[in-house]
Amino acid sequence: MSAVTSGPIVITDSTADLPADLVAKYGLTVVPLHVVVDGQVYDEGLDIAPDAVLSALAGGRSVTTSQPTPAAFEAAYRAAVDTGARSAVSVHISSAMSGTLTAARLGAASVPELDVRVVDSLTTAMGLGFAALAAAEAAAADEPLNTVAAIAARAAAQSHIVIYAHTLEYLRRGGRIGTAAHLIGSALAMKPLLHVEDGQVAPLAKVRTAGKARSRLLDLAVQAAGDGPVDIAVEHLGAPDVADEVASALRARLPQLRTLHLGPIGAVIAAHVGPGALLVVVAPS
Repeated sequence: MSAVTSGPIVITDSTADLPADLVAKYGLTVVPLHVVVDGQVYDEGLDIAPDAVLSALAGGRSVTTSQPTPAAFEAAYRAAVDTGARSAVSVHISSAMSGTLTAARLGAASVPELDVRVVDSLTTAMGLGFAALAAAEAAAADEPLNTVAAIAARAAAQSHIVIYAHTLEYLRRGGRIGTAAHLIGSALAMKPLLHVEDGQVAPLAKVRTAGKARSRLLDLAVQAAGDGPVDIAVEHLGAPDVADEVASALRARLPQLRTLHLGPIGAVIAAHVGPGALLVVVAPS
């Protein structure tokens, strides 16, 4: 963890899919969620990688996920206190997708010496990641606790996530299908595009082929970006060539692009979207 300033520290969880260099640069604390493969529990980002999830899913193994315990958050908050921190903004995956937020609140209640603002991002992946980074920038500028929490919430609300899932089966198995459940019956004939709305996975568009789905995904991402400065993340599970093509197209179509993060979907989200999934996160600045 970086040296403590008078501003709050920022804590998030592993579904933020933040690259290790950004975690280190901004001095973030990341509490891992768990991936469970055939009953064996792994900490996301520490002892299981997306490729291992991809292999397990392709092999028909049982893959589930679970939230951190309140004790894990208590430990993170106590570690912050040990560095001299007096306050923290703890921003996490949507409460409609995971019990992580509840665990964070319970953990905070056990560390009264740290003033914690727990923020429900109502999103995940780099939508959450960009919110954590925005909070960290504000904290580094010594903004007060409530301001940092508000910045995190606002950045999360302004982000957009567009998801192409080769199949909805994994979302169905994990119970994360949200309001897109009615698409299950037509999944073989159609290639649905999804997004995160009100903290849940929801239908966005339906097209007939994977190629058309990727083209429509690009159009939707560009539309969400608008005309101003924007940060983008392109995440995939087992589809690096497709992700590269999408990233290149976005670079060409977004002249005010500030940063573009390209990499695999994190292990927890990977377990729910399945092989071949593509996810684009748009964060207008």
